[in-house]
Amino acid sequence: MTFTQILLLLAALVVLFFVVLFLAFIQIWIRAWMSGAHITLMNLLGMKLRHVPPTLIVDARIRATKAGIGLTTDQLEAHYLAGGDIINVVQALIAADKANIRLSFPAAAAIDLAGRDVYDAVRTSVNPKVIDCPDPAKGNSMLDAVAKDGIRLLVKARVTVRANLERLVGGATEDTIIARVGQGIVSAIGSSPTYKDVLENPDNISRKVLNSGLDAQTAFEIVSIDIADVSVAGVSGAREVANVGALLETERAEADKKLRQAEAEGRRATAVAAEQEMRARIQEMQAKVVAAQAEIPMAISSALKEGKLGVMDYLRMQNVMADTSMRESLAEGEKSPASK
Repeated sequence: MTFTQILLLLAALVVLFFVVLFLAFIQIWIRAWMSGAHITLMNLLGMKLRHVPPTLIVDARIRATKAGIGLTTDQLEAHYLAGGDIINVVQALIAADKANIRLSFPAAAAIDLAGRDVYDAVRTSVNPKVIDCPDPAKGNSMLDAVAKDGIRLLVKARVTVRANLERLVGGATEDTIIARVGQGIVSAIGSSPTYKDVLENPDNISRKVLNSGLDAQTAFEIVSIDIADVSVAGVSGAREVANVGALLETERAEADKKLRQAEAEGRRATAVAAEQEMRARIQEMQAKVVAAQAEIPMAISSALKEGKLGVMDYLRMQNVMADTSMRESLAEGEKSPASK
C-alpha cells in the first residue's frame, strides 16, 4: 500500500467518523441550532464520553435560552455531574427571572445540591404559603395555653410564610417556624392578665408573636400570623378542665389538708408516747417509794439492836403514827359529805 492510499484511507475514516457522529447527534444538534442554543457536535460527543445525557443538557439549555438566561453547557454538565437536577434549577431560574427575583445559577445550584427544592422555594417566594400551627399531621390540632387567671385556652393559628432564598441553604425548616410560633403564642397568652383579653383581642397575641423575630436563622420570612380559632377548654361538654388555676388551688388545698392531718397525727402519737412514758415513770417512782418503805422496819430493828433507839422512843413513834392515821381518817370523813 502506497503512502497516497494510506492518506486516502485515513481521510475516508475521518469522513466516516464525522458522518456517523453527524447521524448520531443530528436530531439534537438541529434542535439546538433551531432554538438558538448553538452547540457543536464535538461538545455532544464529549458529553457522551463523559456519561452525560446530551438530550437533557440540550433541553435545559434550550429552556434557559428561550427565557433569556445565558447558561453554558459546562455549567449544566458540572451541576449534573455533581448530582443536581438541572431541569429543576433551570425552571427555578426562569421563574425567578420572570418574578424579578435575584437568583444566580451558583446560588440555585447550591440550594439544589443542599437537598432543597429550589423551584418550589422560588414559587413560595412569589406566592407565600400558609402552614398550620400546630401541625395536624403531628397529632395535635390545637395549642394548649393558660392565662394568668388560670383559665385554659385552646388556640389554632395560621402562619403565612415566604421563602427567603438567601437563607435557604443552612436555614431552619418549617418545623422550626411551627415550634417557635407555638412557643410564642403560649408565652403571650401566659402573660395575659385574663383569658378575656385573649378572646377580645386575639390580634394582640399574633402581633406580639410576629414582632418577636421568630423567622431569624430560618429559610422563611413570616408574612403574618393569624389566630384562626381560640376557645376556652371544657366549654363544649368535654372532659378537659377549663379553670386550671382553680384545679391547682383545689389540689394544693387538698395536699395541705393531708399534710396538716399527718402533722397532727404525728403530734398525737408523740403525746401518747409521752403520756405512756410519764405513767411508766410514775410506776417506777411508786416502786421506789414502796422499796424505801420496806426498808423502814429493818432500819428500826437495826437501831434497837445497836441501842440507838429505845423502847420508849419506839412506842412514842407508834403512838404518833397511830394519831396521824386517826387524823387522816377523820379528815377524809369530813371531806366526803362536802363532796356529795
